[in-house]
Amino acid sequence: MPFNLSGWELLLILGIGLLLFGSRLPAVGRNLGKGIVEFKKGIKGVTDEVEQASSQASAPVSTPARLEDRPYRAPLGPAGDDRRVSTAETVEQQRTS
Repeated sequence: MPFNLSGWELLLILGIGLLLFGSRLPAVGRNLGKGIVEFKKGIKGVTDEVEQASSQASAPVSTPARLEDRPYRAPLGPAGDDRRVSTAETVEQQRTS
């Protein structure tokens, strides 16, 4: 027992406390209950946010293609030719020019 109090001494102290604060105990219980409910709502909101963030993070992310694999838009020629060519074709055109 704390402070070496016997059972009777502890019961006497609790009885005096009940007499002094008895009228306030229902309000204290209500406020304690409301506090617990608000705390649980807050925890649930945080866990929902964490789950949502983790589900978005685990979604597959499309990686951009390598620069060599992307089509290259050749500069416009005299006839307005804007066809797409591969990088290999462009390098080959530059070698022949």
